[in-house]
Amino acid sequence: MALTGIQIFKLLPGTNCKKCGSPTCLAFAMNLASGKAELDACPDVSPESREKLSAASAPPIRPVLIGYGDTAIKVGGETVQYRHEKTFFNPTGIAGLIEDSRSLDDIAATVKRWQALQYFRVGLNLRPELVVVKGGANLAAAAKAVVDNSDLSVILYSEDVAALKAATEALAGKNPLIGPATAANYKDVAAIAVAAKVPVWLKATSMDEVAVLTKGLNEAGAKDLVIDTGARTPKTVFQDSVALRRAALVGQNRDYGYGSLTFPCEISDNLALQVAVAASLVAKYAGIVVLSDLDGAVVFPLLLQRLNIFTDPQRPMTQTEGIYPINDPDENSPVLVTTNFSLTYFIVSGEVEASRVPSWLLIKDSEGLSVLTAWAAGKFSGDDVGQFVLKRSGIVDKIKHKSVIIPGYAAAISGDMEEELPGWTVAIGPREAAHLTKFLKEFKTT
Repeated sequence: MALTGIQIFKLLPGTNCKKCGSPTCLAFAMNLASGKAELDACPDVSPESREKLSAASAPPIRPVLIGYGDTAIKVGGETVQYRHEKTFFNPTGIAGLIEDSRSLDDIAATVKRWQALQYFRVGLNLRPELVVVKGGANLAAAAKAVVDNSDLSVILYSEDVAALKAATEALAGKNPLIGPATAANYKDVAAIAVAAKVPVWLKATSMDEVAVLTKGLNEAGAKDLVIDTGARTPKTVFQDSVALRRAALVGQNRDYGYGSLTFPCEISDNLALQVAVAASLVAKYAGIVVLSDLDGAVVFPLLLQRLNIFTDPQRPMTQTEGIYPINDPDENSPVLVTTNFSLTYFIVSGEVEASRVPSWLLIKDSEGLSVLTAWAAGKFSGDDVGQFVLKRSGIVDKIKHKSVIIPGYAAAISGDMEEELPGWTVAIGPREAAHLTKFLKEFKTT
């Protein structure tokens, strides 16, 4: 049972040294009890107290690392039931399913196609990360074909313990998630996982059996777990996903404190229905969703949904203030200025790059607000933007002309900018970034 804040406080040094980042030991204890701080932040806690506090300082949902390299993901580690309370931390992994009965050439071609599904948006590379390899006798060869032909991480799926062991050994160093551990074989699967130091996924037949299996696997030495409740209908898998999160966070039940593995691919053969189920599970707590196939029409919407859900709602995505040269500009190249909202930056920079017109893009700190919102909030006013261009940005040392382009939605600030920039021409650009290509090709600096 987790300790209360007062119980934790009694085990802390009580010096109020502030080394942990909290103003007092009591404040730190309260943060530790609510999962908002880690015990390692306190440098002076005694070894005896550290041992007693380990349960209280552990996340209510154990974080488990799966895979390797760029496609490694963390499942679990969440501390809140609702995103607006704080944020969700570890995005849902997206996986495709491959049967080991397929030829190795077919497997190689499939994973190469899946690996190519990568989309760059707001400075992030959005992509699926995982392949579930399911089967028996050919499991090791199929899994090896996946890692030899892609950088995708692997989840092994076989109730044949011997095949599971062989495949785990074939993926040494790749940190696969292995399973399923069931009531019939969990001790054998735990032995494989402990020896290879890899995480385990368990498959139960009910929520009650989940608790039995997590206890049994922990006693067998397997601590890094992922849960499949066994639900295989849209309604029950959704209900179980919510129930797991509530049991761990609200009920403080450590037996359910693990991320989940879900199989929309085993709910229906219809890929469209699988995607609909997966979308509901990305929104409601699934650690991993597994689909029968991956293509752009399937993956891209899920990746964007995941991005939106796992972006911190209390912290706007921003770009660093400064000068961004695009297409190798020189002293005669046009200068554009906009806000530091990441989406604004990447849309504008993308259109400028596509125009092939060498340009200077100035990004002004607007506290992460878009152009129209920043202007309305007084964060993108004419005098402030004018001072930024003239004195703070450093652009005057890089150009010989005196022209600057502002977004069409901020046309109202042009007069105030001209007062701050005597002798400059303040040009009003298009309202929509999509029109920048034509605008830049016709624009002349003065």
